[in-house]
Amino acid sequence: MNPSASPALRQDVEVIGLVGLAHGTSHFFHLMLPPLFPWLMRDFSLSYTEAGLLMTVFFVVSGVGQAIAGFVVDRVGARPVLFFGIGLLSASGILLGLSGSYPMLLLTAGVAGLGNSIFHPADFTLLNHRVAGPRLGHAFSVHGLSGNLGWAAAPVFMAGIASLSNWHVSGFAAAAVGLSVLAILWMRREVLADAARDVVTQATAERNAVSQFGFLQSGAVWLCFSFFFLTTAAFGILQNYSPAILGRVYGVSLVVATGSLTAYLLGSATGMIAGGFLAAKSEHNERVIAAALGLSATTAVVLASGSAAVWMLLPLMIVMGFGVGVAGPNRDLLVRRAATSRFGRAAFGRVYGFVYSGLDTGLALSPLLFGPLLDAGHFQEALAAVAVLQVAALATAWRVGGAARAVRVQEGHA
Repeated sequence: MNPSASPALRQDVEVIGLVGLAHGTSHFFHLMLPPLFPWLMRDFSLSYTEAGLLMTVFFVVSGVGQAIAGFVVDRVGARPVLFFGIGLLSASGILLGLSGSYPMLLLTAGVAGLGNSIFHPADFTLLNHRVAGPRLGHAFSVHGLSGNLGWAAAPVFMAGIASLSNWHVSGFAAAAVGLSVLAILWMRREVLADAARDVVTQATAERNAVSQFGFLQSGAVWLCFSFFFLTTAAFGILQNYSPAILGRVYGVSLVVATGSLTAYLLGSATGMIAGGFLAAKSEHNERVIAAALGLSATTAVVLASGSAAVWMLLPLMIVMGFGVGVAGPNRDLLVRRAATSRFGRAAFGRVYGFVYSGLDTGLALSPLLFGPLLDAGHFQEALAAVAVLQVAALATAWRVGGAARAVRVQEGHA
């Protein structure tokens, strides 16, 4: 056995773990506010629209900030940007704890969104520069899984503390979570220090060869953006409305309908683990994505038909989530190949920042696009829309994979 293999593996594992911890923290703050809506709506006499606007502000700020953050990462390195983002998330918790008006809640959402904006360009730059290629699929799998765990932890944590004390204390407790994670990353900062130097050195060496905005001329980059928009718009329907949809279409109780979303997330987490192994072994990630999202879309069609037996709801939601989860790590590797095939390692921050802003755009627009559909009573059509969006996403992934391979072939013949 190569004596250097074990230290290299340990370093990769630590980098993956630290970046995963940071990503889970960002997803925790995604759901800092929504579990507190019952308390906030009561204390500030908010409508559902006013409460929902808080999350629209979060994702709009995050989406715009994410595209900008990629440039900052490419210029100064990922580590300081990562620390800054977690600091902002912690500050948003403090602002929530101090909030005494609706404008302060809007400010809280904006600060949290700005903090969230840095994670994808910083995280993926670190992983791509510091983790060995054969382990990148697993790294992206852990990255996605940690995000799901952050989502799962936030509602229990925030609502639980609010129930035992009050929502102000929940805000301060969220800030404590962020500061604790920041302290851990600071103590292990040397593990990420080389990554920051690598990014700056590489960017300095290649900046003259690659236009700062040249990536926007790439059709593959826009396809990746579209892919994220389509998949997260579909997820937004399920995240925001699946309990109401399944309750109306199948007449199940709120407990069962809400449990369906949990089943979807559990299936997605399992799929991410499996997707990591598939991503590590496949050079054709778009094929894996197509098969996985095809499975999810088929499941959505079955649910939209209204013909599934009630006992099948949870298994079908697990299957749908599993397909989306499998697509995750393969999606991240596909973006990497699309980026490196055209722009090299110096553009990781910019490319990841821009294409992942499609994620925030999808989550921000999904309620606005599909809420009226449900208001009009078209619940089955909303599930059909999930299937349509997933099919469109797999089509864009297929085109990205083909474009990236074509560039590699051309470079091989050059």
